[in-house]
Parts: sequence; structure tokens; C-alpha cells
Amino acid sequence: MSETQPEITYVGGPTALINYHGMRFLTDPTFDPAGGDYGSAPATLHKTGAPQVSVETLGPIDYILLSHDQHFDNLDHAGRKMLSQAKHVLTTTEGAGRLGGNAIGFAPWQTIEIKNPEGRPFLITATPARHGAFGCEARSGPVVGFAISPKESGIEGALYFSGDTVWYEGVAEVARWFNVTTAVLNMGAARVQAAGPAPLTMTAEDGIEVAKAMPEATIVPLHFEGWTHFSESKQVIQEAFWNAGLDNRLRWIDPVQAHLKE
Repeated sequence: MSETQPEITYVGGPTALINYHGMRFLTDPTFDPAGGDYGSAPATLHKTGAPQVSVETLGPIDYILLSHDQHFDNLDHAGRKMLSQAKHVLTTTEGAGRLGGNAIGFAPWQTIEIKNPEGRPFLITATPARHGAFGCEARSGPVVGFAISPKESGIEGALYFSGDTVWYEGVAEVARWFNVTTAVLNMGAARVQAAGPAPLTMTAEDGIEVAKAMPEATIVPLHFEGWTHFSESKQVIQEAFWNAGLDNRLRWIDPVQAHLKE
């Protein structure tokens, strides 16, 4: 895998293991078995997909990129239990206050410096996210994404994890600030009746807007299956990108059960 194309293993839902420049990142941890109901205002969520990689086979985790802690489809019971296994959990300021322990809170555009195993410096920047239509913040709560980029200037691009967001000016601003070469997007056009008809996560068309705004980026969809509130499947996303002439920009990731531990 090239430096600009990190090694990514699909776990399920919004959860993926990303090996980037020797550092191991885990997105929005969900490891509960299929079949559970999760009641919280304003909706009850139903999980239909089991994780395709177990916590036990993950190996060490440097950073968990937790877009928000308040929704079970981004942090379920087993995911919450494994947070302490990571060196650090990066999340919203409010989420870090609730989680405590190894959690570090970020406001959008806040940045920290880290180093990979070779001592090379990288920057992790919290990026804006809006979990639904304009004005949804009071209902959905705060959410962040993350951009990871080399500290020194050069031709290398950034890795972007959107978290739960729709396409809006905040995401467009990320595209202006960073030369993103890998964009990991929570898609699936999640919808719950209590929140109205507007999607809560990116639609296929939103993903196409991201691809256009980030012309160097490979688009890696996550969070489009495994829960009943997703309204757009892998097939819908694939067809939309094909119709837009951008299907060559998509990268679908599969679980790799063996050789995960390091």
C-alpha cells in the first residue's frame, strides 16, 4: 500500500482499522453482535450486522477517532468497553468530558501534534461536522471529523475521516484547507422518523460532492450497512458514482480476519 493509500480493514458500520504511516487508528468503535435495539431520544436504533473483525484480533490501537459518543451506532456497548485499550480516544469536547480516562476533547479546527514510530511529526486536526440538516445541532449534539497530515510541507496529502456529517460548508472548508488523498466517509443516508425526512449522514450525492471538492482523494465509504436506519446501500452509492463518472474514485474495503495483531 502506498503512503497516500493507507491500509484499511473494514470492521462494520462506521468502524474501520486504519494503518497510516505506522500508526494504528480505529474509527467509531462498534463491536456488539447483531440484533440489538438501542433506545435513546429521539429514536430507537436496530443493529442488523455483526462486526466482521473482533476486538481480540485488532491488536494495539494508537488512536480512536470517535466522531461522537452520544449515538449507539457510532459507539455501542462493546465499543465503549474497549476504549481503554487505545492510547488515546480523540472526540468532541463534550464527549471527552463524559468519557474521561484517556479521552481528549476537540473543538473544530483544534490541532495536536503526534509522532509516528520513526519519530516523524504529524498533525491531527478536528474538522467540522453537522449531523443532519441546518439547525440540527441541538437535537443531534456535537460531532467532529478528523484530518491527519504530515507536519512538514510537501506533496503528501491528508487522511480525512468525516464522522457523521452531511455535505455542507464545513466539509467544503476541509477540502479547501487540506489536500486530501484518502477520504473515509460515513455515508448511508441515515434517516430516523423522529428527525424528519432529511438525511443525518452523507448521501451518495453528498459523497460525489466530496469527490469533486477533493479531486485527489480516494473515497472510502463506511457506515452504509448494519443498521436499519440507513436508506442507501452499497449498490446505490456505487451506481451514483458510476452515473457521475467517478466510480474509479471509490475504494471498497473488506474485512481481513488474519494477521491483524501486531
